[in-house]
Amino acid sequence: MAQKPPPSGLRLPMPIWDLPVRLFHWLLPILLITSYVSVKTDRMALHLLSGYAMAVLLIFRLIWGFIGSDTARFSRFLRSPLAAIRHIGRMFRREPDNAVGHNEAGGLMVIGLLALLTIQVVTGLCANDDGETEGPLMKFISKGLSDQLSKAHDVTFKLIMIAVGLHILAVIVYALFKGQDLVRPMITGRKRLPAATPAPRMVHPVAAVAVLAIAAAVVFVIARVL
Repeated sequence: MAQKPPPSGLRLPMPIWDLPVRLFHWLLPILLITSYVSVKTDRMALHLLSGYAMAVLLIFRLIWGFIGSDTARFSRFLRSPLAAIRHIGRMFRREPDNAVGHNEAGGLMVIGLLALLTIQVVTGLCANDDGETEGPLMKFISKGLSDQLSKAHDVTFKLIMIAVGLHILAVIVYALFKGQDLVRPMITGRKRLPAATPAPRMVHPVAAVAVLAIAAAVVFVIARVL
């Protein structure tokens, strides 16, 4: 006997965000706040530790974007700017949220934020504060270049804050105007989707632990060995 298709309009909870992606999402703002506060309070040792932790997260996320769960992969959510603009054009239209993972605009925001974080981490590794604190890679470049990268480090942080602000604003707009809750799925990992939606493939957490260990090893070599 042929199996009956699910009733039209039925929505069921489905796992869409794996734990590594969710941890990255929530740990990143904590590290950004820590980095900001540590600079303002002149606790540069803490600032360096926060920067190293951010570097580990970034390397992990970049690798996970190629080998991780379906919704974490860049190939699944990277779309053209035109597609993102079209999606933004529907920003204030109330409609069901059927996106499995990042939508077109959200995916572009993720790529932009990862690019800014890459610049932030690289410039931080080469920066100095004209005092006792130097990035571990400063020894390989001139003081003049390090000073320029230090300024870029400051500017990039401001750009990251703008990007984070836009992200928060988008979450609020989606909730108020589109009736879509983007926060809960990033906490629980699950989202209600049409019953006929194919579930995304999730990679085993052991793989994430292995990638995290590789990322930590790379940062350790940069910070302590080079």
